[in-house]
Amino acid sequence: MSARDRLLDAATDLVRRQGFGGTSVDALCAHAAVTKGAFFHHFASKEALGVAAAQHWTDHAAALFGAGAWHADPDPVARVLGYVDFRRDLIVGSPAEFTCLAGTMVQELHETSPAIRDACRASIYGHAATLEADLAAAIAARGVTGVTAEGLALHTQAVLQGGFILSKASGDTVPALASIDHLRRYLVLLFGEGDQ
Repeated sequence: MSARDRLLDAATDLVRRQGFGGTSVDALCAHAAVTKGAFFHHFASKEALGVAAAQHWTDHAAALFGAGAWHADPDPVARVLGYVDFRRDLIVGSPAEFTCLAGTMVQELHETSPAIRDACRASIYGHAATLEADLAAAIAARGVTGVTAEGLALHTQAVLQGGFILSKASGDTVPALASIDHLRRYLVLLFGEGDQ
């Protein structure tokens, strides 16, 4: 693994645990087992690392969610619920292990770093956009009115990010799991169960 990738993995781990401001360049270098010179060879600044870390997180999420078994289900509602069930399965360990890097950084830096804010927005909104095709198909298949695929996709992300914040505040998985369970119940009320 390259020094750049090790630094991005270190950022993913450390920033989710202690925040962007609480993570020094020295700590990143130590965690990645690289020199400070290597850091500045790859990143002009800590902010540049933050922007790159948001993209690294996006790439990781695209690979993880893109390989999901639910994509093969012919029923769009089953695909939507499969995604939600998979999100629930990821809620394991401490909040730092399952929360979103982009969500963590944007909560802290939305006012002070427009570059990181924009990179996090692209990550969060971009992931939401990957849900829109299945949501649009579910809306059409079940004849649901009054909602849009984009709105439901963003609502899904809002519920997940909110659950992460509550889990950080409580220090355990319970709030994130409960938020996902409520989201699933809402989607079942909206669409019914899959494979109808």
